[in-house]
Amino acid sequence: MSKGLIRYFALYGAAFAFLQGLSGCDATPAEQPVAQGPRQEAAKQYDKLVVAFGDSLYAGYGLGPSEGFAPQLQAALEKEGLRARVHNAGVSGDTTGAGKQRLTFVLDNLERKPDLVILGLGGNDMLRGIKASETEANMRAMMDEIKKRDIPVVLTGMLAAPNLGSDYANAFNPIFPKLAKEYEAALYPFFLDGVVADPALMLPDHIHPNAKGVAKIVDKAAPLIVAGLK
Repeated sequence: MSKGLIRYFALYGAAFAFLQGLSGCDATPAEQPVAQGPRQEAAKQYDKLVVAFGDSLYAGYGLGPSEGFAPQLQAALEKEGLRARVHNAGVSGDTTGAGKQRLTFVLDNLERKPDLVILGLGGNDMLRGIKASETEANMRAMMDEIKKRDIPVVLTGMLAAPNLGSDYANAFNPIFPKLAKEYEAALYPFFLDGVVADPALMLPDHIHPNAKGVAKIVDKAAPLIVAGLK
């Protein structure tokens, strides 16, 4: 692990209370946007529907309407010749437990069955010190639900902060590769790879990527997502 990455994770401890505050602003399932009316009509212009289901890293925390993961990914897919709509189903502060509770609601209230789900949760579990076994069980439940609906998945992983100790890291870090292999899902091992160690790509909170950071993430992850849509 690079010194820059270690320095980044060291900031997690100071940011713990900050993120707990964010979790108090979580949206409940009833508050999730539901495509309807004109939005449904607009969605018919697209050939592919992608759901980006995650936490604040997906939601675009601290960014403008066109700067988050979902809008930048949609623009990147369009450049690849894919007429896709990327539905932003990211909620700041979400744990895997909260995600498990709202996943069915989100999928049931889309205008149609998605062609792909990008699933990225677990960072807030790690920050709260939730048992890795619980995180894995929640992730597995979500993967089961998506598999039951016969929807392909791209899984984006997270790494445990070193200050949580090697025992926690040894239990937490293998979750995402293990599930990707078991469910035959494409894996982007670490969502913030290549971004966390560069202050120019992060917001001042040192937790979330800025617009340039998101652009780098999208550039690196897009090939996996394009492959999942073809």
